[in-house]
Amino acid sequence: MSAPSFGFSWARRSSSVSPRPDDGEFAHASNTGQHQARLAPGPADSRQFSTSFGSPTHREPTRSFIPGSVQDHVSPIDTAGFARSVREDTAELASYVLADKQTKRNASFLSQRPSASSLLNYDHVANNGSQYSCNDPIEEVVEPPSPDDVTDAEEDVGPSMLTSMLRRSPPEALPQPASNNGTDDNKLGTTRSTSPMSSYVEPAEPSSGASEGTSEITPLLGPKSQRSQSLDDLEDLESQKPRGARYSPSSMREEAGRRIRSLGVVMNPKAWDKKAIWENAVMNPVRCLPAVIVGLLLNILDALSYGMILFPLGNPIFANLGPAGISIFYVSTIVSQLTFSTGSIFKGGVGSELIEVVPFFHSMAATITNIVGEDKPDAVIATTITSFAISSMLTGLVFYLMGRFKLGYIIGFIPRHILIGCIGGVGWFLVATGFEVSARLGEFHYDLETARRLFETDTLPLWLIPLALALLLFGLQRKITSRYFLPAYILSIPFVFYFIVLSFDSLSPENLRQTGWIFEAPEAGQPWWYFWTLYKFELVHWGAIVDTLGAMFALTFFSLLHVPINVPALAQNAGEDNLELDHELKLHGVSNFLSGLVGSIQNYLVFANTIFFMRSGGDSRLAGYLLAALTFVVMTIGPSTIGFIPVMMVGTLIFVLGFELLLDALVAPRRKLKLVEYLTIIIIVLTMGIYDFVVGIFVGIILAFVSAIFHASQVSAIRATYTGDQVGSMVRRNPSQHHYLQKVGTQTYVIKLSGFLFFGTIVGVEEKIRELISDDAFERRPISYMILDLRHVTGIDFSAAEGFMTISRLLHGKGVGLLISGKDAGSSVGLDLRAVGLGSDDIDVKFMPDLNSALESCENEQLKTFYANQEALRVTRPSPSRNLDVPNKGSVTQTLGFLSQSPRRHHLHEAARNVLTQQEIRRTTRWQSISEPLRLMLQVFHNVSQKNEDFWFKARPYFTRKEFAAGEVLYHRGEEASGFYLLERGELHAEYETPQGRLSEPIVQGTTCGELPFFSETIRTATVRAVKDCVVWVMDTASWNRLQEDEKDVAQELLRVSLKLTTERMNAMTNYISAVGN
Repeated sequence: MSAPSFGFSWARRSSSVSPRPDDGEFAHASNTGQHQARLAPGPADSRQFSTSFGSPTHREPTRSFIPGSVQDHVSPIDTAGFARSVREDTAELASYVLADKQTKRNASFLSQRPSASSLLNYDHVANNGSQYSCNDPIEEVVEPPSPDDVTDAEEDVGPSMLTSMLRRSPPEALPQPASNNGTDDNKLGTTRSTSPMSSYVEPAEPSSGASEGTSEITPLLGPKSQRSQSLDDLEDLESQKPRGARYSPSSMREEAGRRIRSLGVVMNPKAWDKKAIWENAVMNPVRCLPAVIVGLLLNILDALSYGMILFPLGNPIFANLGPAGISIFYVSTIVSQLTFSTGSIFKGGVGSELIEVVPFFHSMAATITNIVGEDKPDAVIATTITSFAISSMLTGLVFYLMGRFKLGYIIGFIPRHILIGCIGGVGWFLVATGFEVSARLGEFHYDLETARRLFETDTLPLWLIPLALALLLFGLQRKITSRYFLPAYILSIPFVFYFIVLSFDSLSPENLRQTGWIFEAPEAGQPWWYFWTLYKFELVHWGAIVDTLGAMFALTFFSLLHVPINVPALAQNAGEDNLELDHELKLHGVSNFLSGLVGSIQNYLVFANTIFFMRSGGDSRLAGYLLAALTFVVMTIGPSTIGFIPVMMVGTLIFVLGFELLLDALVAPRRKLKLVEYLTIIIIVLTMGIYDFVVGIFVGIILAFVSAIFHASQVSAIRATYTGDQVGSMVRRNPSQHHYLQKVGTQTYVIKLSGFLFFGTIVGVEEKIRELISDDAFERRPISYMILDLRHVTGIDFSAAEGFMTISRLLHGKGVGLLISGKDAGSSVGLDLRAVGLGSDDIDVKFMPDLNSALESCENEQLKTFYANQEALRVTRPSPSRNLDVPNKGSVTQTLGFLSQSPRRHHLHEAARNVLTQQEIRRTTRWQSISEPLRLMLQVFHNVSQKNEDFWFKARPYFTRKEFAAGEVLYHRGEEASGFYLLERGELHAEYETPQGRLSEPIVQGTTCGELPFFSETIRTATVRAVKDCVVWVMDTASWNRLQEDEKDVAQELLRVSLKLTTERMNAMTNYISAVGN
């Protein structure tokens, strides 16, 4: 099966680089070798398409993919020029339909293909008047701003509509802003005058003491005194509009005066208000004390559970750094508390150490110990604590940059189940750490040696008692829901412990401390700021710190997962509707960076502690400052109490928190997640717990990408599919052509693609095309042209580009032409497709700027193919005759019989026999000798009217011949319709303005124009220009009135014809707009 006649044009058009031969040259082409080379369908010429490179033999290496932005060597393609060439073919096809036998037509134009140079020349009107070019796409028109919006150009556009309505109850007009330009006032006034409230005069502002004048019609929100009533000054009572600070010289002077007066009051005790002092200095702090005590207790418990194990205490080098870890925890907590209490939108926000840093810090400490060596404990400690501070500053920097450049939304791309898996890994780590701390193990390993040590008689009770206490607490929390139960349970452990110790003389704190029941006391006189003395930069091993960068970035990534998820959840729980996530990210950046500068570690806004604190009455900045102050007091006296804390108390806390995190990760979501997502969580937890925590993070990231690719590949890239009979081009064609294209439209198939095309989605596209061209499907519905519309495609990867090459080969094997629409050949997607060789080899591929051009090209090719077969079969048009010739249907049918050799040709044969064959014979026998405009009317109306030439001859005197030069406007949109046009020669271009945007419609010869507004006596809906020199026949209003009086039957038939033609055009336009917008 041969490929369809896909790329030919009527004749070689002139170009800017080569002269155009006239028709005579074609007749003498056999005498000139140069002309033979030009006309012969050789591979060097016939295959030179819009997608060809500078040389016909040049091809990009299919295995070397270069991004489109650097493909400077790819020859440029004038895709728009090719669309213009298609439009010229459309015009010539229209003239071919109207041609009589005396018009000299050479059949060679039916087999010509466009050369690259032929695309460079176009009518000067199209080049100079690009504003009305025929292939303009549907452009989206931005809705003009309302008059109220015109005056408010800044971001703070004033109050919401609800505020204005409440303030103006009963309704009244919005205040008119002053304008110095009368023209602007007129423009605004024209629009505003349409409102029924525009004449309402706003009442004068009442005095502050005029309360006795209130009634049922008094505004609910009265105007405020000493305020301008312009739109910019109205207050947003519901906080529904963003309000930015506005600074002017007068406002700055007023603010400075207010501050000076306030300072004067502070410096003058006689001016103090004793009630205000009592309220603000005594009563408000007293009211905050319950919440502050609760928050302080939570900080102490977190310090004992997380701060104590900040360093791996099982390692002898770090065994005595538990108090230092608590001090570091407190410093980080105080810094974060002061930062969030000052700048966060959550006035009662509680900041604390980021709990999940502990596993990463242990990993970093182990890496540094292996590199520096256990024989250098001071260097190991100095390098470790320095790496902790650097990681905090790195986290803060990333947080701040994300907030500064408004990138918080990026975290939303990380699947939630990946975060759940990471939280489960932290839970596993805490349970293992609980065994390490309670049993005083150096490091928890998953081997028989660790199991033997755990079950030794002196070790077993050390971890078994806190584990039992944790399980008991874990179970009781399911039944006792009081918020105070957990703190009371934990604080009761040391009381019970020391009650038992003091009850038996054989038990002494010193002996219990040596056997691992009580934490080692810090060195005598060790202050709370002891950890700062550990920063010995001369001992820091910077190479070891470089080796921990992977853990630092993994910790930063894990830190980033919390804020964009927890902060919005906190806002929803607290009822805060004005959250700015990017502002909170910047605050987290400042807090973490400052914490690193003072030698501490990461922190964040704790969701659970904040909810607990706010519900206890701490929803104020004062409560946050008091919490930071009391935390500092506890920090200064804390180290001396470490030597009296039972290990089981801390072990119980660690076990309980680990169990809760594992429950949240493995039990709670098991029925909410899909099986693949739940298995992903289990893999992350096991990798973090058994192998390595940092590796688990990267495994989670990889699984997130795999999950995203898997789910993205499940979404089909095929947005919609159409056939040519469902949606056609916007070209207004001759009825006979339109009828034929409706019959053969199923041979054009349109597939609209969307999204980013990659190896996971291109497979579905390829499978769809394989299904369409399978033998059975192709037998039922043959296809000649395949259009892949990429208008909604955002990008393409190398695998998808190679997939297009496979698709082109599959279609070429079936003789189906491939067109790429919606993307210019010079766009990034077009360059990426051409980089793999699409269109540069022996397979023809057309790049069209839009779907309309692609459909128009396919329609032209189908019409050319038919006319070429008609010429080949010698279906001649008889000479003019005064008698009606009856065509021999049998002979024509027999001569077209060979077209049935394939399903596609059989379909064309049926369409030709049922549509064009009979119509062509009837037209040529009756109308060739008839003069215009009667012949034009018969040609245009014969498919929508059964009347003959005798009937339409009565309408001939009512039409007047007119000529329009290229670029001349026939009528404008909005004008009164004063004429109905029949286009004899040339090409028109109609531009419609719709709510969806601008719509362009080419109108070729042999069609009508302007019938609906003319006959319905309405205004014009489009602006129509002449693209080329045109000859039209016009019926004006006076002629139409005379026709209605003189020939009523002709007038009624003309109305019916115009309605039928309009219906066809409206259906075509609606189908196309629907296809483009879908």
